[in-house]
Amino acid sequence: MVSKRRLPASEDRGSLTEDASKARKQPLSKKTKKSHVHNEVEENDSVFVKLLKTSGITLKTGESQNQLAVDQIVFQKKLFQTLRKHPSYPKIVEEFVSGLESYIEDQDSFRNCLLSCERLQDEEASMGTSYCKSLIKLLLGIDILQPAIIKILFEKLPEFLFKNVNSDGLNMPRLIINQLKWLDRVVDSKDLTTKIMQLISIAPVYLQHDFVTSLPEILGDSQHADVGKELSDLLTENTLLTVPILDVLSSLRLEPKLLTKVRKLVMGKLSSVMLDDLPVIIKFILHSITATDALEVISELRENLDLQHCILPSWLQASQSKLKNKGQTSSSGNQENSGQDCVILLFDVIKSAVRYEKIVSEAWIKAIENTTSVSEHKILDLAMLFIIYSTNTQTKKYIERVLRNKIRSGCFEEQLLQSTFYVHYVVLKDICPTILSLAQSLLHSLDQSIILFGSLVYKYAFIFFDAYCQQEVIGALVTHICSGNEAEADTALDVLLELVVLNPSAMRLNAVFVKGILDYLDNMSPQQIRKLFYILSTLAFSKQHEASSHIQDDMHLVIRKQLSSTMFKYKLIGIIGAVTMAGIIAADRSRSSSLTPGRGDLSSEQCTQVTSLLQLVHSCSEQSPQASALYYDEFANLIQGRKLAPKVLEWAGQTIFNDFQDAFVVDICVVPEGDYPFPVKALYGLEDYDSCDGIAINLLPLLFSQDFVKDGGRLTSQESDQKLVSPLCLAPYFRLLRLCVDRQHNGNLEEIDGLLDCPIFLTDLEPGERLESMSVTERSFTCSLIFLTLNWFREVVNAFCRQTLPEMKVKVLTRLKHIVELQQLLEKHLAVTPDYVPPLANFDLETSEVTPHTSTAVSAKIRIQGNLGGRKRKADSSKISSPDPLSKEDNSECDPAPSDRSPLEKEFRGKEEKTSVSLQNYHAFFRELDLEVFSILHCGLVAKFILDTEMHTEATEVVQLQPPELLFLLEDLAQKLENMLTPSVTRRFPFLKSKGNRNIGFSHLHQRSASEIAHSVVQLLSPMCNHLENIHNYFQCLTAKNHGVVDGPGIKGQEYHIMSSCYQRLLQILHGLFAWNGFFQPEHTNLLYSALEVLTNRLKPGEPDQALEELLSQSFHYLQNFHLSVPSFQCALYLIRLLMVILEKSTAPTQNKGKIASLARQFLCRVWPSGEKEKSDIPNDQLEALLSIYLEHTDGVLKAIEEIAGVGVPELINSPKEVSSSTFPTLTRHTFVIFFRVMMAELEKTVKGLQAGTAADSERIHEEKLLYWNMAVRDFSILINLIKVFDSRPVLHVCLKYGRLFVEAFLKQCMPLLDFSFRKHREDVLSLLETFQLNTRLLHHLCGHSKIHQDTKLTRHVPLLKKTLELLVCRVKAMLILNNCREAFWLGNLKNRDLQGEEIISQNSQESAADESEDDASSQVSKSKGAEDSGEDEASDGAKEQESDESDDD
Repeated sequence: MVSKRRLPASEDRGSLTEDASKARKQPLSKKTKKSHVHNEVEENDSVFVKLLKTSGITLKTGESQNQLAVDQIVFQKKLFQTLRKHPSYPKIVEEFVSGLESYIEDQDSFRNCLLSCERLQDEEASMGTSYCKSLIKLLLGIDILQPAIIKILFEKLPEFLFKNVNSDGLNMPRLIINQLKWLDRVVDSKDLTTKIMQLISIAPVYLQHDFVTSLPEILGDSQHADVGKELSDLLTENTLLTVPILDVLSSLRLEPKLLTKVRKLVMGKLSSVMLDDLPVIIKFILHSITATDALEVISELRENLDLQHCILPSWLQASQSKLKNKGQTSSSGNQENSGQDCVILLFDVIKSAVRYEKIVSEAWIKAIENTTSVSEHKILDLAMLFIIYSTNTQTKKYIERVLRNKIRSGCFEEQLLQSTFYVHYVVLKDICPTILSLAQSLLHSLDQSIILFGSLVYKYAFIFFDAYCQQEVIGALVTHICSGNEAEADTALDVLLELVVLNPSAMRLNAVFVKGILDYLDNMSPQQIRKLFYILSTLAFSKQHEASSHIQDDMHLVIRKQLSSTMFKYKLIGIIGAVTMAGIIAADRSRSSSLTPGRGDLSSEQCTQVTSLLQLVHSCSEQSPQASALYYDEFANLIQGRKLAPKVLEWAGQTIFNDFQDAFVVDICVVPEGDYPFPVKALYGLEDYDSCDGIAINLLPLLFSQDFVKDGGRLTSQESDQKLVSPLCLAPYFRLLRLCVDRQHNGNLEEIDGLLDCPIFLTDLEPGERLESMSVTERSFTCSLIFLTLNWFREVVNAFCRQTLPEMKVKVLTRLKHIVELQQLLEKHLAVTPDYVPPLANFDLETSEVTPHTSTAVSAKIRIQGNLGGRKRKADSSKISSPDPLSKEDNSECDPAPSDRSPLEKEFRGKEEKTSVSLQNYHAFFRELDLEVFSILHCGLVAKFILDTEMHTEATEVVQLQPPELLFLLEDLAQKLENMLTPSVTRRFPFLKSKGNRNIGFSHLHQRSASEIAHSVVQLLSPMCNHLENIHNYFQCLTAKNHGVVDGPGIKGQEYHIMSSCYQRLLQILHGLFAWNGFFQPEHTNLLYSALEVLTNRLKPGEPDQALEELLSQSFHYLQNFHLSVPSFQCALYLIRLLMVILEKSTAPTQNKGKIASLARQFLCRVWPSGEKEKSDIPNDQLEALLSIYLEHTDGVLKAIEEIAGVGVPELINSPKEVSSSTFPTLTRHTFVIFFRVMMAELEKTVKGLQAGTAADSERIHEEKLLYWNMAVRDFSILINLIKVFDSRPVLHVCLKYGRLFVEAFLKQCMPLLDFSFRKHREDVLSLLETFQLNTRLLHHLCGHSKIHQDTKLTRHVPLLKKTLELLVCRVKAMLILNNCREAFWLGNLKNRDLQGEEIISQNSQESAADESEDDASSQVSKSKGAEDSGEDEASDGAKEQESDESDDD
């Protein structure tokens, strides 16, 4: 009765008891069988039952638990003592076991023995444990019973192996095995291990899994090794047990060899395992790694682990659908979740390993770093770098370095990054903050490719991650934009622009963060302001969302506030913002309308909004010519870039046409009258007009009126009914007008074609005799007039360059000719007006950025006329020429200092009447030419010696392009390519500082992408090749006419120089195009094919579908043919660089590498036309570049250096002062230092790259390396000894710098070779050390020379050089000891001498004499000793040479 009352209490005390009782009681409600024996005490006279009862356990029948009356330990102790002290011991043990065996024959009784006992609670046991062991487990704790009971269990167990689970839900085999777990002591562990392994071999698979996983809880440590071996054998036999076996092996103490064996076995199966098994397998592999094999294991794991194919395709598809339809469940949800959970679990295992095991993280990074091939990189590589970056802070710098190197080498591309986010976005979103931190670090780089990769990380993080991460991405991008760093801001804005297009709905949710950038507009460039307002306008007006109305309101407020400002800096922001916003409002309706243009595509409300906004801009900017011109340019860019609604175009076209006509166009018969400083004439007309027929541009009167108003105040403009228009707006307004007409009439410009040939009201611009007598004011006025006329003609050429009618083409070419003529006139005027600041031509910038760099040379004639300058002239010129008052502040920068003028004046000495002002310094003051202008290059080129070449014909008229106009176009195109396709290294600008002016004058160009520019230039390749071939023929004919004489007749003529400049620009353009790094991107491969096909077809026309390698080879051959006609050294260098760029794109460049070296040598050995006063016209940097190319590409660098230093330089030494070397005419006394520096640098670079030999190498390799070092030391000796003849400061500096580096390379690369070559090649080593001893002695003399002359530039190299020389002494001593020649080493003192060998008087003369005699004597002793000991003679001599030359007694 007591047990019945306490049964519920006991069930609550132990989970195992509770589960077992529930499992038993569940079937009792359905079955009544054996209910009559329920809860009865087992009555049996057997020894087994009696002893148990005596010890404290009462056996129960049926399904009741056995009852334990005492504590478990007390029971075991009582039973043990009872058995041990029994009179019939040990027989009593056998009877007890036999009784147990009989008792458990009944299944219910056996089950009760396996289940936990019921504890009968009393006062003493109330504080004890609530869980009781089973009877079998208690008996297993008694040592004298354990072996027999284990035997009984294993004999009993097979009965249940192949039976189904009992009706009570218990799995008997598992229950039996559980008895063996966590035993305090195993008497015979070996026997137990054998029995378990035998059981595993015969058990069914589902039980094998349980038995294997139970092994660590059953076995003792002593059995781990044996079990490990058996499990490894089982692993090869039964692949189904891979996971449990590996799980167990990870928990056992095993030998490293066994783990390595198992790991290799598992690694081979890695590609074929199920995704569910991967976490356990990867965990075992990572936990079995040691420091010695970490890299090897991780590298193999990296190759075999390909999660992209393990993840189920359905989950991949679901991952994409979840981005679009979050919350929707797919049909295969369970399967997808399972795959997703496995991947997450797998990466948790990897995260744990890389976080807590330093060797794993470092090995994984190293494995990725060692992978060189682009195709071998996997999405797992990037994912792992992200994960390690997030878990291990110590490796962040290392990961950043690896990532940057991979990006630079092109191993990590956009496709790989996209796939990484696509496959692993579930894992990566958990480390989103870390990924954004890495992206931020990449954006801080100076390398454009790394910045681009960082922007892609931001982009894909926004696309694939959730809303919270998207908000973090936008916040990070906004931080970059407001950082003040121009490169970061540009990149971040580009990312936002892309995201607005890709995911507008998500961007609209984060618009409030983007809107915050409006507070930082002060520090943004005009291009950045355009991008920002485009982003905000798209978010605000693309859909009529209530949420976006606040953006519209804020934008209107900002725009109105900026437009009302009186400062141009802020008015610029308002103009750009308003025009951009107007374009979005109009363009949005155009896109949503039907394809056929109609009037109803824009609502009247929208149309009114656009027109009122543009009218507001016009009214706020009309008082400032600069602001008006900016508005016209921005509006023109808008019309050119986007399709506007017809209503807006119609309104704009009519308004602009009327306003332009009223402001700038007058009848030609109405000659302006007024008090003008010069007589007004209608010039540059292309038609013969009657007296009262035709129109003209009213330029001079407008310019004079503007200057008159500025001088006399604003009364004139207030009193006059006619609104005064600045001539500054002429070119921008015309650009706007012609783009409006072009859009409205699909390219037909008939309405305004009269402006192409109409004259301009000017005055005679040719100065003639009166130039010197003109006042500063008159000169400035004339310069402004020329600038405005030039900019008018440039816009006219922009407008009409695409017209196809022959007469129109002729007029455009005529205007081009006028531009060239006017530029020549302008140079003459600018030469005598050095402080002049021209009127602006580009307006989307702060005025302070634009100042002409007039610190160029001034002709000798102008230097005499110094009295024309002064403060009054500077004030006058600024008052007349600059329409903006801010430019007055900048005029001080234009005044060339005498120190700036003098060197360049010397360069131009002898050009008495020729001007020396370069218009390149005034680039920002000219209107930008459109890319379409270069279609003029399709016209033929007429040259003096080439009259029979094929001309481009249109209809019946031959259109000809003359060399000056060709040069003008090529120079502009070369500047555009340099700006767009070869960007300079990104520069960092401090916060609140003005940006660089590299992009001034290229604002229209920057509206296009680099790929569009490259595509346009590829279209021009064919005509440029025509011009290149014609110029090539010109110089070939000229050379033939002069019979090969370099300075023959015609060489110094103007035509020759123009043609030479055209040649150079053409090669420069081709180099700029093919050097574009965009060709390495897959999407531009076809463009590269097209470009190469153009070059190939010049040699072999009509051969389609050639392989890339063939195209590169043919193009290389075509361009190489031009080397015979290059007229200048600059052209030669561009040709070499162009060939190198072509060679870089080839997969087998070795074939043509030698051709480049041969070509470079030909150019170095060619006599080039001399410059002024017979001096060389070769720039030093270009000569250095060509010589470096020659030495880098030649097969034998050491032979090439020996030829120049051993042949060319002696020729130079033996020739008169101004004569060059006969073998290398480019080598003169002026260029020797360049040759010397390049040869020393290449020599050091070559020996540094030579691998140090090892003792294991073959004898032949040792001999080859020793021979190579002999040649290198001989070259070094020749070069070092040249300082005795050429002892100028730059030469000595080069010698000190590279001499130390060469000695260091000798120490690291050559001395190990001498260690094991000394015995077998004694004479070779001796010769090498003798030669090198003389060189190091001369270096020591050079150190003394530097100290005597107290030249700080030289002496700063002395300490490091002396330290290196001392290291050489110690290293030679170590080599001698290694070869058992220690007694041959001795140390002496070396005198301080100068370069000529004369002793420096800084020592005691007696000591010096003694040292010298000791030096000589030691030499004699060393040589005589060699006769006695042939094994040590070379050592002693070589050692003497080294030590004596390094000692210093200062």
